[in-house]
Amino acid sequence: MALADTERAVTNCSDPGSPFSEIIELNVGGQVYVTRHKTLVAVPDSLLWNMFSKKSPKELARDSKGRYFLDRDGFLFRYILDYLRDLNLVLPDFFPEKSRLQREADFFQLRDLAKRLSPRVSKDNSICEEISQSDTEEGAQQCGSSAGMETLRAMSVSGATCSPSLDSRKPGYITIGYRGSYTIGRDIQTDAKFRRVARITVCGKTALAKEVFGDTLNESRDPDRPPERYTSRYYLKYNFLEQAFDKLTEVGFHMVACSSTGTCAYTSNDPNEDKIWTSYTEYVFCREQ
Repeated sequence: MALADTERAVTNCSDPGSPFSEIIELNVGGQVYVTRHKTLVAVPDSLLWNMFSKKSPKELARDSKGRYFLDRDGFLFRYILDYLRDLNLVLPDFFPEKSRLQREADFFQLRDLAKRLSPRVSKDNSICEEISQSDTEEGAQQCGSSAGMETLRAMSVSGATCSPSLDSRKPGYITIGYRGSYTIGRDIQTDAKFRRVARITVCGKTALAKEVFGDTLNESRDPDRPPERYTSRYYLKYNFLEQAFDKLTEVGFHMVACSSTGTCAYTSNDPNEDKIWTSYTEYVFCREQ
């Protein structure tokens, strides 16, 4: 298959001198991306530029389906790819992983992107990186000037920073849900065999979900949801309910409601065989003004 891909690349490339096809499939840490070859080589002397202009397809690692493989953070790579498309950085509100994205930018040798993500230090040695993405870029760019400092002080007073105090955090609701199942033996209930929670789902406003769960929130099924919109498609990268509850408690949420439903089925047509019980449970958390 790799050989077939190579032959197809020679006949389907934007640059006649390049052995790579015009459309490139990538597997980055388990996340699949499809992009153009010219996007990957948009920044000269970057890691991707060297991979896809200085090397041949046979020299690059591939997964079982022939996609080029990169052992990096698959979630954060979407921002790397967005930057390569137009050399412009746009992050969502309350983005909690700026330092990790800077590390990815350093790895991919995107010096300009890494510089934009680095903390800005003003003349009085205060760090000016906690400005909300929805704030004007002018205020952030003036961090080192006196006018910029006045702008940042005004933003700080009005509570427009990315890490607001507990009193200034927005109120709202977050619903945590999970499905569980267990098998009860034929003789006594002490034979019950519980199965682990397969997935913890998160429902609520996007900005609140990102604020609470940060990089433990898997957004792969709904990646472009605006901060002020609601979603029920997020889930957590771990399966410990207590860990989710601790996260919610740390930022001022408390449980206000809980509900659960269950069904029972036999593993076979024989009623004497084990029964499988399946349940779905939701916990509603609230943070008041």
